[in-house]
Amino acid sequence: MKSVKPMKKIALEEHFITAPFEEYETNIEEGRKAAASQDINLRLPEFDQLRLEAMDKAGIEISVLSMTSPGLQAEKDAAIAGQKAVEANDFLAGVIARHPKRFAGFAHLALQEPEAAIKELKRCVKEHNFKGAMINGHTNGVYLDDECYKGFWEAVASLDVPIYLHPADAFEMPQSYHDYPMLRGAMWGWGVETATHALRLILSGLFDRLPTVKVILEHMGEALPFMLWRLDSRFQLSEPTRPLQKLPSQYLKENFIVTTSGACDNAPLQCCLTAMGEDNVLFSTDYPFESAQIAADFIDSAPLSEELRAKICYQNAERILKL
Repeated sequence: MKSVKPMKKIALEEHFITAPFEEYETNIEEGRKAAASQDINLRLPEFDQLRLEAMDKAGIEISVLSMTSPGLQAEKDAAIAGQKAVEANDFLAGVIARHPKRFAGFAHLALQEPEAAIKELKRCVKEHNFKGAMINGHTNGVYLDDECYKGFWEAVASLDVPIYLHPADAFEMPQSYHDYPMLRGAMWGWGVETATHALRLILSGLFDRLPTVKVILEHMGEALPFMLWRLDSRFQLSEPTRPLQKLPSQYLKENFIVTTSGACDNAPLQCCLTAMGEDNVLFSTDYPFESAQIAADFIDSAPLSEELRAKICYQNAERILKL
């Protein structure tokens, strides 16, 4: 059921960096081939030619842009982080203003001070029309289930925007990664870290308290859709930290959305569609860390009905992000 022609697409995990924030960027050179790093470094800070050309070739109508990981969440000084978050979001708003039909944005937040993050998220959504926020894992070891973020999640629910939970390095590297640096990042460690963060949100009772909150996970859900039965089975045999109203799988199905970024494979796609439901799977590319063209060719040729392909490529994103 290959698509007759490339289908219109909206992409949600499309990264950038700009000079004042390069010190907060993950070291992409470590363990990566030189040619790949060179291309990424060329594309990350660029908006007006290479990025638009890649979008056009891939059939991507809109890219939702976000600061690359870990960003200002790695800053130790809360005041500096808060000030620079405003600067980063104003910069992105300026980029979007140059290409308002092609770009949208996720807010970049300094979560060191939750009240400042709330204020900035509200400003970005109401004044810049950003579509939510991308959060790069923990903030100096503090995860989003911490009690200090109770008001933040209430603001997210009130604004009715999603939070894109994006990978970052583990706060402490497991012993099992030693001697194999490639395991620490995108190949393995980031997925484990992000999936664990998502489960912390579920087990904290967040979605019982705020059932309308939506969280987006990349990379076909970081393997969580594959684990639904086992998560429920082991949960039922455990003494929960907090009582939950539902089984873990139900929160994943009702409160989480997954994207295809960086996972161009039909097997996990079919698993996500079966486990999460066809309304909760969205196209994305992870540009420029992955090829937009490979991602587009994958979804255009995946064995899907054209109605389902349209949902994944753009209709679900239009609904969830109110585009």
